[in-house]
Amino acid sequence: MADRTFEIARLPGFATIAVLAFVALYLPIFTLSIYSFNAGNSVAVWQGWSLKWYHDAWSNAAVKSATVRSLVIAVWAAVISTAVATMAALGTTRRAAFRGQTFIYVVINQPLMVPEIVTAVALLIFFGVIKQWTGYQGLGYLIAAHSAFCVPFAYLPIRARLEGMDLSLETAAADLYATPWQAFRRVTLPLLAPGMIAGAMLAFVISLDDVVITEFVKSGGQDTLPTYMLGQMRRAITPEVNAISTVLLGLTVVLLTAFFLLTRNKD
Repeated sequence: MADRTFEIARLPGFATIAVLAFVALYLPIFTLSIYSFNAGNSVAVWQGWSLKWYHDAWSNAAVKSATVRSLVIAVWAAVISTAVATMAALGTTRRAAFRGQTFIYVVINQPLMVPEIVTAVALLIFFGVIKQWTGYQGLGYLIAAHSAFCVPFAYLPIRARLEGMDLSLETAAADLYATPWQAFRRVTLPLLAPGMIAGAMLAFVISLDDVVITEFVKSGGQDTLPTYMLGQMRRAITPEVNAISTVLLGLTVVLLTAFFLLTRNKD
């Protein structure tokens, strides 16, 4: 009897469409990386190999300042959002189903469903009122905005890790007279650590890459690396932007690879 199992890979033209999709996705990124080594000033005309633009970016004080600011914001956002997401995941998975649970899921994942520009405008108005009351203009607003936006990105892998954990281990700890805190610290937390690290890395990448919310919330002199690059492209596009983009791409690939290794299923 003929095998009637449906496999999408057997459909006519599947391989062609897959190849075209990958080319459309990755050819522009590959081109950007290649032209970051262009010796000339053009981003479209190849004039030989050179590390000039990497050197210029490394020597640019504005790039260094924006990079340090981006890393500070991303680290704080990753730490805060991971802590909040961990508490939210524990509160929504380590208990019986309750009324309003779906609503809580919606609230936690709201930044994923609402257009980012809407969130940015809302934060602009909200923080504008606070700035008038307090007079504070520091990085705290960017850290708070990025932390709130990154919570669902940290929450999803942490919740997935919790749902895949064996609850009987925590029950056994309670049977052995462990307090809730002892059971969490000695059983739940070590098992949950890979999910927390994965969530923190994902939040870090999302924060590091954000433009829209940062552009609306930041005060003068608070450019992050993405907003600095956006400003440069409005004035004049040079391969220096390609060099910075390639470095960011490399960092993102490393973090996402680590994220995949931490969250993949193991036999």
